[in-house]
Amino acid sequence: MHKIKTVGIVGTGVIGSGWAARCLAHGLDVIATDPNPGAEERLRVKVGNAWPALQTLGLMPNANPNRLRFTTDLEEVCQTSHFIQENVPEQEDLKRNLHREMDALTPPEVMIASSSSGLLPTRIQADCRYPVRVVIGHPFNPVYLLPLVEVVGGEKTLKSSIEKAISFYRGIGMYPLHVRNEIEGYISDRLQEALWREALHLVNDGIATTAEIDDAVVYGPGLRWAIMGTCLTFHLAGGDDGIRHMLEQFGPALKLPWTKLEAPELTDSLIERMVTGTQQQAAGQSVTELERLRDD
Repeated sequence: MHKIKTVGIVGTGVIGSGWAARCLAHGLDVIATDPNPGAEERLRVKVGNAWPALQTLGLMPNANPNRLRFTTDLEEVCQTSHFIQENVPEQEDLKRNLHREMDALTPPEVMIASSSSGLLPTRIQADCRYPVRVVIGHPFNPVYLLPLVEVVGGEKTLKSSIEKAISFYRGIGMYPLHVRNEIEGYISDRLQEALWREALHLVNDGIATTAEIDDAVVYGPGLRWAIMGTCLTFHLAGGDDGIRHMLEQFGPALKLPWTKLEAPELTDSLIERMVTGTQQQAAGQSVTELERLRDD
């Protein structure tokens, strides 16, 4: 594989622009493409909004937002990039067709990764001539700050391709987690979805507001999760005997009807409650202002 100097970004929404900012901060060239009108301007604004936080963290030598190039020509991206990160909407047919097109345009030694948050790589790579180099590289928002990236291979992905992707992600300051078993939703999103379903039920049933739900995480378990995650935290909850004692003591509660496995119907009423609640939490601040607050 080429020494990676230029990264191709296909799709420049929230995730794509986050990848662009991270790569630029690590001294790489970025060439990006997106067919949507106004995409270039929005991309440059988002990179600019992320830059103060990246400067605070510390930029790598030669890091410069001016090393970002935009084109509407997908072939140009595929022919000039040493690593390609696709970030189009989470629709299997769209991704599958796009990967077939990128695969035909890209030299076979160049890795192609998808930022999919739950689709199976085996299906995304199904129509490619060189499926061996296709992987999932699932990041977390904001991509330029959060280090986790879940790396998932499909049935035809070579082990060496997984290793190359992991090496690249480590090189731009990320924490690659190899999801060894291909499964929808991977690991982190399955955990997040469980919490999200419960939050929707609590709002739908009138138990709590969006602000109260967020406070219940931010001021309690969220702080513990950030340090140790769920399993090791519960190990400590068992005292000197660890998680074995914890499971013996609290295990029976798992049978209580505390949780609901299926998400509630997203009715107009529930959607309005979620919108109203989060608007109140935002207190008139724009998404851009909230992003800067979160980054700080």
